[in-house]
Amino acid sequence: MQDNSTIIQCQNVNFYYGNFRALTDVTMDFEQNRVTALIGPSGCGKSTLLRLLNRMNDLIDGTRVEGRILFEGRDIYGNEVDPVEVRKRIGMVFQKPNPFPKSIFNNITYGPRLTGLHRKSDLEALVERSLKQASLWEEAKDILGQSAMMLSGGQQQRLCIARALAMKPDILLMDEPTSALDPISTAKIEELIDELKKQYTIIIVTHNMQQAARVSDCTGFFYLGKLIEFNPTEKLFTNPDEKQTEDYITGRFG
Repeated sequence: MQDNSTIIQCQNVNFYYGNFRALTDVTMDFEQNRVTALIGPSGCGKSTLLRLLNRMNDLIDGTRVEGRILFEGRDIYGNEVDPVEVRKRIGMVFQKPNPFPKSIFNNITYGPRLTGLHRKSDLEALVERSLKQASLWEEAKDILGQSAMMLSGGQQQRLCIARALAMKPDILLMDEPTSALDPISTAKIEELIDELKKQYTIIIVTHNMQQAARVSDCTGFFYLGKLIEFNPTEKLFTNPDEKQTEDYITGRFG
């Protein structure tokens, strides 16, 4: 049963790369306007799950998904569902900043233009709104025509967030968004996450447990493709239900 605050649900999800089972029987609900962190050691399935939520794994040959992933009550793997539409509503920011080798302005307007937005005033307003939401407007407003490649790593990552927001998604997926960044840039992105959750639902994969504790409302701990525990972040870090979770967060393994 989907309650009003649940925007996306995984129901008994299994996922295979060829014969390898990367996720086993994952069931969890993601709530609207919350930050949910997915933690666990490398190779435990957290990024695989993240990419399942906007059908990015469709692009990999030989993969198979079982179970259901419901977005606003509708199975995103249903035959009638267009994956491009899914990715428009569920945006993604990757581990390494990946701006297009274009101007800052054209990075942000690239997706919206593909969907039919062409009026100059509309595009300019969208660029300003997206950059302000990503806390990059003051730094970029005078260099919009210059290449995005000249920005620093932290600025590039905020540009990628602005580019995702320009598509007006409901959900923002972030796969280790600060792992390639210095501590100052990381702090800026974390502040941004806190601001953005007022308008968006955010799901973040992070190796950094302190980061999960700082930015998220709920945390899921994965191990070997299984969801071991899913609880409010404070509970999971201070009073976990599972011994395995406790062992991981206290550094006994992982």
